[in-house]
Amino acid sequence: MDIRTLCLGILTWGDASGYEIKKIFEERLSYFYEASYGSIYPALTKLTDDGLVTCRAEAQDKRPDKKVYAISPTGRMAFMDALTKMPARDRIRSEFLAVMMYADLLPPRHLSNVIDDRARQYRAMIDDLQSCAQDDGPPSRQFVLGYGLALYEAALNYLENNRHLVEGEALLAKAAAERAAE
Repeated sequence: MDIRTLCLGILTWGDASGYEIKKIFEERLSYFYEASYGSIYPALTKLTDDGLVTCRAEAQDKRPDKKVYAISPTGRMAFMDALTKMPARDRIRSEFLAVMMYADLLPPRHLSNVIDDRARQYRAMIDDLQSCAQDDGPPSRQFVLGYGLALYEAALNYLENNRHLVEGEALLAKAAAERAAE
């Protein structure tokens, strides 16, 4: 799903400002989709231009008017149409995995620190997802949270059980480099 479609989906939950939509991306969707203001606002503008959402201004005390977006009937139909399409395969973009491709070039201590840091991040995400899963939400939200939790738990388990592969390779590369330098 692209950012436009996800904005439509968020608006099916109720009217929202761009700021509120960004907060939903940060809080509910952050572990599987990232969106910046630089992508949300152009998407909302295009959705408005296409008649898929409406925009109204709400006055605020001592602040500029707030733009509040609402999904239109046409937008709801477009979103429902998007939901009926088979989702594309998941795409993983991971700087961590890119670094691991070259683990043998890293100093062993630095490599261990990188892995330890990633394990801490996974544990924090697991804790966050577990606390969110305790909230009474609709079954669809529980499904998504459970799926995310399963992915992070599996990633952490893999990391803990297989870090020796790259750490061992880095140690061997360091030893070979030291022998070559003698």
